[in-house]
Amino acid sequence: ALRAGGPTDAPAVTVVVPEEPWNDPEPGAAAGPSVPTTAAGPSVPTSAAGPDDPAYMIFTSGSTGTPKGVVVSHRAIANRLLWMQEAYGLTPGERVLQKTPHTFDVSVWEFFWPLFTGAVLVLARPGGQRDPAYLAGLVADEGVSTVHFVPSMLDVFLDDPLAVRRAAGLTRVLCSGEALPPELRTRFLDLLPHVELHNLYGPTEAAVDVTAWRCLPDAGTTVPIGRPIANMRTHVLDAHLREVPTGVTGELFLEGVGLALGYHGRPDLTAERFPEHTGPDGVTRRLYRTGDLARYRADGALEYAGRTDHQMKIRGFRVEPGEIEAVLAEHPSVRACAVLLHGERLTGYVVATGGAAADGAATGAELDAYARTRLPAHMVPSAWVLLDALPLT
Repeated sequence: ALRAGGPTDAPAVTVVVPEEPWNDPEPGAAAGPSVPTTAAGPSVPTSAAGPDDPAYMIFTSGSTGTPKGVVVSHRAIANRLLWMQEAYGLTPGERVLQKTPHTFDVSVWEFFWPLFTGAVLVLARPGGQRDPAYLAGLVADEGVSTVHFVPSMLDVFLDDPLAVRRAAGLTRVLCSGEALPPELRTRFLDLLPHVELHNLYGPTEAAVDVTAWRCLPDAGTTVPIGRPIANMRTHVLDAHLREVPTGVTGELFLEGVGLALGYHGRPDLTAERFPEHTGPDGVTRRLYRTGDLARYRADGALEYAGRTDHQMKIRGFRVEPGEIEAVLAEHPSVRACAVLLHGERLTGYVVATGGAAADGAATGAELDAYARTRLPAHMVPSAWVLLDALPLT
């Protein structure tokens, strides 16, 4: 999916299939992608896709204000799905809940894992992923065995005693998208002792997930992101791209067949984030630079240790504050702005062009309406603070 108002800005997009009626562009507007009609046309010969052909493209937040289209191959996502089946053994007739919006890559395995194993795909209603009572009812009524949660939503789900009781028939819960707090792991295993809890990690640029960990009771004060899945390797490197010792924090790099082909129409950014690196063994490998910090435990499992940049996670979605700030800066009433995350809430700090913050409510409402036309809902600040000037220290 493309950012609101952004289809014609995406590189090489020639056709858009809208969910709602399409408004023709204003006279004199730049030519954009066409919209297919129902009229029948001549058939066009096609060839079957190969393993290294693109399977899908998902847009992620960009620090410069431009979303990045991540192109993932059939080989990469097939490897991820085949590993998942080998690891969890979904059986014919089992039911998997599909509740993740299709703009988030977890939806890819929710859709395709049950379909290629003979299991059953249970579709939640749009927006249902935010309603614990509805989800619990769906899980119980449909006999769902497998469901995914980002940790923040799992925390809310566990706050509802009725939801917890109705979820007792689950086989497994898979968590990813955010760091899984040890307190949440402990609470889950106390409330649902017969349900497996798995912590998965991976960026969009590596076919959804690259490491996995089975959570167990009394398993320490941290929750590891685990070990690499099939045909993937992890490297924790220092600033000189040298492997660091066990227990030392470094930047996490990924290697293997799950790596994306790159960013659509962005060869410069692809070269920067997917470097060719020659290791001490003399072998040159294509890596992906995650921007995440990690360290190896003595048992070989990886622990997540934060970010090297300003990227944030909100309900499992990657958010670059720079993208939000770039959009806000285009508003004629904004002279300067900054966006910060407080808990699970984004706050926009704005210096108005008039230099005064007297009419904060009116300006905040105006900016909120403007942001909603240019950004996805999870990237719109939920609070606005009008300032006379941004602090510089």
